[in-house]
Amino acid sequence: MNTIATKVLQRFTESFASTPNLYYSPGRINLIGEHVDYNDGFVMPAAINKGVYYAIAPNQSNEIFFYAMDFDEQFKINIADIKRMSGWQNYVLSVVNEFALLGSTIKGFDCVFAGDIPRGSGMSSSAAVEGGLAYALDEMLQTGLTRVEIALLCQRAEHNYPNVQCGIMDQFANMMGKKDHVLLLDCRSIEHQYFPLHLQGYKIVLLNSNVHHTLASGEYNIRRQRCEEGLGILKTKLNIQSFRDITSVQDLMAFKNLMPEKVFNCCLYVIEEIARTKKAAALLQKDNIVEFGKLMYATHEGLSQLYEVSCKELDFLVNVASKNSDVIGARLMGGGFGGCTINIVKESGVQQFIEKATIEYQQNLNITLESYITETDNGTYKIIN
Repeated sequence: MNTIATKVLQRFTESFASTPNLYYSPGRINLIGEHVDYNDGFVMPAAINKGVYYAIAPNQSNEIFFYAMDFDEQFKINIADIKRMSGWQNYVLSVVNEFALLGSTIKGFDCVFAGDIPRGSGMSSSAAVEGGLAYALDEMLQTGLTRVEIALLCQRAEHNYPNVQCGIMDQFANMMGKKDHVLLLDCRSIEHQYFPLHLQGYKIVLLNSNVHHTLASGEYNIRRQRCEEGLGILKTKLNIQSFRDITSVQDLMAFKNLMPEKVFNCCLYVIEEIARTKKAAALLQKDNIVEFGKLMYATHEGLSQLYEVSCKELDFLVNVASKNSDVIGARLMGGGFGGCTINIVKESGVQQFIEKATIEYQQNLNITLESYITETDNGTYKIIN
C-alpha cells in the first residue's frame, strides 16, 4: 500500500475507534486543449498517480470531524452549522452542503485525508479533495449518483463555498479517468471518448516552475472578456454560437479589422487550439505520439504569443525542452503565469533531461526546479472496506 495511504489509515485508527473505508482520488494532467474549456472547446485530460487519500467512517453523531494531515489542521462542526468558512475547509464543507441540497440526510462522520499533489502545480488538488469526499459520501449516504453526476456535484461545490468559477474538466477527469487512456471531453455537451495513450518508450514529465505570478486571477478574467468580446462581434457577422462553429481561420481573418489586436489574438488562439485538440485525438488513434508532441509545442507558442498567459520562467523551460532531442513535446499546463510545463520525453533520456533543466533553471533564473514523472491512473476509487 502507498506510504501516504498507510499514514492516513494509521492516523485514523489512532484517533477513532471505528474502521474506515479508504479511497484514492487522483489529480490530473491536461495534454492539450488549454483555455478552451470556457469557450465550448475540447480538452484532453487524464487522471494521474498523484492524488489524495481519504479514510472515512460514520460516527453515529451529529458532528463531522476533518483532519487535513498536509496542513496538520483539524476541525469539528455540527451538521446543523455547516456554512462557508475559509481555506481548505470550504472545499470539503461545500461538498457536504451539495449532498444536503440534493435532499440527502447528512450523518456525522470522521475523516482523515492527505495527498502528494504539490500545491500550485496545476494538477488540480482541489478537484481531488472534492472528488474523494464526494465519492465516499455517495457510498455512505447511499445516494446512488453516477460518476458524471458526482463530477457535476463537485463542480457546483467549487463554485459555491470556495467561489471558484471553474469549468468541468478537473472534476470530470478526477471521476472519469481511465488508466493508460486520456479523455477527449466536449466541454459544451460533456460527451466524452477514451483514447489509448500508448507512450511507446516515452514518459510524461512535469517541471514545476515554482513561480506563481500574482496578476494571474485578474488576467484570466481579461482573457475571458476578450474572447466574449470577439465572439460577440463574430456572431453579428456569422451564423455561429461559439468558436467551435468556426471551421476555418479564414472566417476569422475576414473580420480582423473589426477587433482590437489582443481580442483578435485571443480568438485566433482559441480557434486554432480547438482544431489542434481534434487533430491530437486523431493522432492518438494512430499511436502517432511524435506528431502529437509537435502540437504541444504549437499550443505553447499560441499560449505565449497570442493568448499571453505564459511567463519568462515557463517560456525558458519549454525552450530548454525544445533543444533536447529526447523531448518530443512540451508546453505550459494549466492557467499559466506559473505552475508546470508538461513534457513528453524519451524514457532513456528522462533523468538527463531533468538534470539539465534543473541546472539551467537554477543558473539562469536562480529558482529551484521540481520535477515529477507521472503515470495515468483510474478515476476516484475505493481501496479497501
